[in-house]
Amino acid sequence: MWFNVKTGMACPSMAKRSLHLSGQKHQNGFIMNYLAHAFLSFHRPALITGNLIADYVKGRQQLALYSPDVQEGIRLHRAIDTFTDQHPVTSRAKSFFRPACGLYSGVFTDLVYDHFLAVDNSRFSEDSLYDFAAEVYTIINNQQEVLPERFLEMFKYMQQFNWLYNYRGNEGMERAFRGISSRAKGLESSPAVIFAVFLEHYEALRGCYQAFFPELQTYVENLLQNENR
Repeated sequence: MWFNVKTGMACPSMAKRSLHLSGQKHQNGFIMNYLAHAFLSFHRPALITGNLIADYVKGRQQLALYSPDVQEGIRLHRAIDTFTDQHPVTSRAKSFFRPACGLYSGVFTDLVYDHFLAVDNSRFSEDSLYDFAAEVYTIINNQQEVLPERFLEMFKYMQQFNWLYNYRGNEGMERAFRGISSRAKGLESSPAVIFAVFLEHYEALRGCYQAFFPELQTYVENLLQNENR
């Protein structure tokens, strides 16, 4: 069963480091860069699954519930998070949001990276992003019975509101900013103020993405190549 991301209806149809490194979860428990995690799974269903559920899988006992390929995706997610959090360009991107967002600056930076990935014509056209979002939704829908319940609660909204596709536009981004703000304890700035930061520094943030993402992609490609030798 394919999910139509435009209509919201279901329709038929450090590059040599091992993936076994311990990752860091993004501060405050928000996981927003779903598009990047899915994209960097390179159309491999088990990697996509593991990459998306990683922050809902706690400890070795829960990890052991999944196939080796899904476990690889979980480890990959954590490696991506560590690389992203420690990268100096990410620190620069966070600096634009920090005055308004404080500790949540990284959450909004993740979201902004996904926006620029979605509009990156070297990686997605509008149609190919549509198709990719449908592919991801289908992969997850085909194995819901084995996925964490809390992840599935979130995934329901991801699919209903077409997050992966709607990262492209300002309307979808503004909705995402409101959603984060509504769940962020202690965040004093309004979503409108934070979204204004995004618009004001749009080109500088695009520059951060352009400097950072090719390095991240190369890092992930090398990780996977070394892991599969």
